[in-house]
Amino acid sequence: MMDDYNHRVKAQHVAPLRLILISVLLLVVLIAPISAQADPIQARLDQMTLQQKVGQMFLIHTYSNRLTFVGRELLQTWQPAGVVLFDNNIGTPQATTQLVNEYQSAMTEVGAIPLFVSTDQEGGWIMRMRDGFTELPPIALVTATDNPDLSHRMGLAMATEVRAVGVNLNLAPVADLDTNPNNTVIGRRSPGGYPDLVGRMLENYIAGMQSGGVIATVKHFPGHGDTLEDSHIFLPEIGYTPEFLRGRELIPFIHAINADVGAVMVAHIWFSAIDSQELPATLSYNVISGLLRGELGYNGIIMTDAMDMDAITARYTPEEAAIRAILAGVDLVVYGAGFSEARQQGAMQAVYDAVLDGRIDEARIDESVYRILSAKYEYGLMDWQPQDPSTAPERIASAQTVDLLPDVFDAGVTVAYDHFNQVPVDSQTQVAIIYPGQRTLIPRECDVHHPDIQWLPVSNAPTTDEIQSAVALAGRVDVVVVFTRNAIAIPAQIALVRALPPEKTVAVALYSPYDGREFADVGAYMVTYAPQDPGISTVCKILFGIMPPQGTLAITLQP
Repeated sequence: MMDDYNHRVKAQHVAPLRLILISVLLLVVLIAPISAQADPIQARLDQMTLQQKVGQMFLIHTYSNRLTFVGRELLQTWQPAGVVLFDNNIGTPQATTQLVNEYQSAMTEVGAIPLFVSTDQEGGWIMRMRDGFTELPPIALVTATDNPDLSHRMGLAMATEVRAVGVNLNLAPVADLDTNPNNTVIGRRSPGGYPDLVGRMLENYIAGMQSGGVIATVKHFPGHGDTLEDSHIFLPEIGYTPEFLRGRELIPFIHAINADVGAVMVAHIWFSAIDSQELPATLSYNVISGLLRGELGYNGIIMTDAMDMDAITARYTPEEAAIRAILAGVDLVVYGAGFSEARQQGAMQAVYDAVLDGRIDEARIDESVYRILSAKYEYGLMDWQPQDPSTAPERIASAQTVDLLPDVFDAGVTVAYDHFNQVPVDSQTQVAIIYPGQRTLIPRECDVHHPDIQWLPVSNAPTTDEIQSAVALAGRVDVVVVFTRNAIAIPAQIALVRALPPEKTVAVALYSPYDGREFADVGAYMVTYAPQDPGISTVCKILFGIMPPQGTLAITLQP
């Protein structure tokens, strides 16, 4: 009787317990798909093997302007985050589109995540894609406009042109300040020397580029502007304290972070006040996880500069460098054209082995892969569709960049100084113009604005006779305008300008804005920042009072 009672009591307790367990199981079954739906990035990450996750932390380079067997094997085996296009890959817009289609198709064949397709399309000196694309001026011209709308439109135009061939990640813009006139690697790549001005323009440029569906990469954190050595060859050292960096070099990067820039590239520079041991910032936990991720609060993609540069390869094996970069907090390890596919694969294998060995926590890998997948989802890159190579030129033309450039030059061409009020030149003033003879657009554009200009074409490296003719001509007029073309690298051009009477001379730099550092006593100095034809039209209009100068000096001229 008592046994029967105990059985009934036990059954009464067990029944509710079973109901609770069933309810919990039902909740788990129902919540799991809801959770996955709420976070598809995590759901995709959970499906990935360790090898696939490691692959997503690399931006690799393959050789040739077509996808080779070796390149296909690397892509399909390791399924990297993306590829970097260099000169050996890039041809016409049609050929480049075809190559990108081949890259992405190789990934879809094995059900892999579509690629970041990246390149260095900065404008000016560094433009990987030129044939069939608009020849863009250096970003310093954009800075000189001090016009947020024009900066945004230039960023959008850039995005439209590169997206036309399948590029979705641009390794630009440069944010390194023009703070060292002897810098051998940044120089004309710099957006300018004034931190706040540069920062304002970068914010809008980045916003324009990313609104066009291309992820921007600001570089080279925490600033490569004030170096003497080229990190492609040496490991430069900068001794600035973090406080000094915050007050100058970091300002453009902070503006970029405020603009939600998609990626930040870290420099191969040793910041000795941050790391007492000689260590490139690329491998520095203090710089990457401490300063950039922690103090500045950046939560986008952090990538290395190319890991085949000598600042890294002279000190570390490719395998060790990749491991150290990831331990420091890097999300993307980047390779240029200096490493074979086999060496790149060896680095990926080393990172994979380091996870298995416990040197790298898999959670560290997951953290980066989540960021990378987040960017691919945000920019619609998870659903890749091929583009028609034959219509690539029309997609590029849709950016209407050629129509935009005259507005940018009108707003950016700068009268850096005018000590004797020579600009504008009125119609009653006797004027001579000395110009590089190959730039025949100069007389065509300027002649219409003044009734009597005396012209003297000279060679790019003026001879002694040409310099003497220029001096004689200058003695017969009230104002002499001399156009220079990269005079800072051509001593004969410097000699010509220095031979002219400074009080009546207006020098106009058509190529390098730094020409004026070589003849600082010239009476007036104008800067176009870039050699494109629309700049000549703007100069002539400013010279003869058709329009006032609007540009703000973007660079520093102190020698």
